[in-house]
Amino acid sequence: MEVFAITPASTKPLWFIAVICVLIATVLFALAFTAYASQHSRVEIDANRIRLVGDFWGREIPFDLLKVTEARVMDLGKKDEHAPRWRTFGTGLPGYASGWFKLRNGEKALVYLSRRKDVAYIPTTEGYSLLLSVDNPHAFIETLQRHKPTR
Repeated sequence: MEVFAITPASTKPLWFIAVICVLIATVLFALAFTAYASQHSRVEIDANRIRLVGDFWGREIPFDLLKVTEARVMDLGKKDEHAPRWRTFGTGLPGYASGWFKLRNGEKALVYLSRRKDVAYIPTTEGYSLLLSVDNPHAFIETLQRHKPTR
């Protein structure tokens, strides 16, 4: 019996497989991080800012940008004008939404929602609002109003 080896392929298929593996690993990491963040997101109130800690959309927002006198607790039922309508850049999973959304009234909002009832709504001077599912939204808003620096 005579055996003839098949000429080895170039390294192009290996690079293609490596790129696909990196993409899959990135997606799996993002999903795992989002799953973790959906259970561990929080809002920290400091002397001069609030800090949203969670997934990819966390940030610090100075008190000067918050309109805490207009903050209120809302129930985002199906027909509420402040309910998120379109996700523009964020995460939308059953029972968890975070990131940038367009609301039914056309307003832009940064949301961290794990429920639709008893949501803290805080407008900002920057043309967007915050919608946050904090544990005790009334106490959260009162705390914001106490920490708001006076000029």
